[in-house]
Amino acid sequence: MFNCLKYFLTIACVMCISIDITAQPTTPVQRFVGIGRDATPAEVKAWDIDVRPDFEGLPKGSGSVKLGQEIWESKCATCHGIFGESNEVFNPLIGGTTQQDIQTGKVANLKNTEYPSRSTIMRVATLSTLWDYINRAMPWNQPKSLSVQEVYAVTGYMLHLADIIPGEFVLSNDNINDVQKKMPNRNGMTTQHAKWPGTEFNPIIGPDTQNVACIKNCAPEPRITSFLPDFARNAHGNLQEQNRGVGPQRGLNTLVSKGSALPISVVSTSDANKPTEKSLNQMAMALFAKHGCAVCHGMDKKIVGPSISDITKKHANQADYLTAKIRAGGSGVWGNISMPAQSLPLADAKSIGQWIAQGAGR
Repeated sequence: MFNCLKYFLTIACVMCISIDITAQPTTPVQRFVGIGRDATPAEVKAWDIDVRPDFEGLPKGSGSVKLGQEIWESKCATCHGIFGESNEVFNPLIGGTTQQDIQTGKVANLKNTEYPSRSTIMRVATLSTLWDYINRAMPWNQPKSLSVQEVYAVTGYMLHLADIIPGEFVLSNDNINDVQKKMPNRNGMTTQHAKWPGTEFNPIIGPDTQNVACIKNCAPEPRITSFLPDFARNAHGNLQEQNRGVGPQRGLNTLVSKGSALPISVVSTSDANKPTEKSLNQMAMALFAKHGCAVCHGMDKKIVGPSISDITKKHANQADYLTAKIRAGGSGVWGNISMPAQSLPLADAKSIGQWIAQGAGR
């Protein structure tokens, strides 16, 4: 019986050792933390979507310029303009290139200091960059929603707008390398700047910046600072109490008025320090900037959404409506670009809504 027990214990130990060896973790997280697993080939493939300058990674497919125009007008023109020339939301995509640039591969207007702007097609050297960026990031509100055929089509339409390919062209994985040879700035990109290793560099010359600091007649070092107006200092509690006691950052004691030893509550009770219309406007504008509203709404100019002055004209004295709209979001009132629901506090939304409804004063 004892020999039999020894036999089974030996077999069990061998099995345990075998299991331990075959289950060795392969990643640092697995080894040191004991969690996780290797990504499967399918999971890696889902992320491995980049297209390189030699078109490695480019999926097979094709798309016509005609289809690209239809997609462009429905999903791209709102931000980029019908002809890719708009400069209202983003920098223009198309413009500034000529047939001569297509022949030489260098855009002459990049050296023209009087030319008003730099479009994407003026600067980009590799067609793979356009294809890859459209594929992974466009449209901005639904990235990666375009099919392979649609990405080819939109890329082709952009190339047609720049007079690189004709209107009846069908861009595909078979001819994209030939189109690359017609990119206006294909020869405008250089690696001769000594910022990474390469055989074209002269090790004696070194980097392209050869300036030597003179360390004399230096201007005084600027001191960058900021301040909080009294009406906003304690809006979210005392900042000094919200910082950890380690590291260099301590935070301002916002319970005390600037230039005073009195608490905010004491300072603000006097008639002289009661919020004025100007200070309330300033507080609303501070909230407007804090919650990122200015990214999409200019004061007097449409950006992604309508301007504040246009909203004021349309919804004067409708503070409750504007407050609800800020919180809920929506689309269709000012165009087909939707505004997502905002998670800002109700009090902040009310301040902004009332400010806009009463004329958005400054």
